[in-house]
Amino acid sequence: EERGLAAIQVLQSEGLNPVFEQLDICSEESVAKFCDTIKSKYGGIDILCNNAGIAYKNASTAPLLEKAEVTNETNLLATIKVTDALLPLMKEGGKMCQLASFLGILNRSFPNQNNPIRRRLLDPSLTVDGLLDIYKEYIEAIKGDDYTLFKRDSAYSISKCFLISHTRILGEIIKNSSQNVILNCCCPGYVDTDMSSHKGHLTIDQGAMTPVLVCTLPQEAGSGQFYREEKLYDWENAKFM
Repeated sequence: EERGLAAIQVLQSEGLNPVFEQLDICSEESVAKFCDTIKSKYGGIDILCNNAGIAYKNASTAPLLEKAEVTNETNLLATIKVTDALLPLMKEGGKMCQLASFLGILNRSFPNQNNPIRRRLLDPSLTVDGLLDIYKEYIEAIKGDDYTLFKRDSAYSISKCFLISHTRILGEIIKNSSQNVILNCCCPGYVDTDMSSHKGHLTIDQGAMTPVLVCTLPQEAGSGQFYREEKLYDWENAKFM
């Protein structure tokens, strides 16, 4: 809360008038309270940008299992839950953006074309439950020190790969529903923030460019896509479209 209020002050000094509402996406109680606040104070959501995420530092000596579970708890599992909770509150013509990463492209996490996990992630019939099954298999692989199908010490990239997959799955569900909203995801780039230990070459404003694009796409842009550097990007084949 303290950091959120501090951010509000900075933005107000720039002539803006934002409002701060506290939300911990890993807390069901916090999510429920946030949903109630959105309904009672604002009547719904026009634009939702899921920017919550964590990453262990490269020098971290934390156990691999801890890194995998803690990272995915925020970047994947809690993001799925909060998106499910907020989707019914999206207004007509609403836009939803998941903050993923270039590190989550399929060729980086699963470069072997014959890897059965890669094939399952590309299967158009994959469901959210099926994706969560793959996540559970990933955790079990770490517990068994078996890296036949998953890369070792890849918690962050795996979490973003799975998040992109979730965007594709939920995007298809939204396309086939009566709700007139769109959902896509993007990589903001390597930005100078606390998460990158301020090693990123992009400023905060530059890093916001692609998320803002995704948050303002026309409805005909559709759902389930991945954007990078303000352009549509092929998650499977790692190329601009």
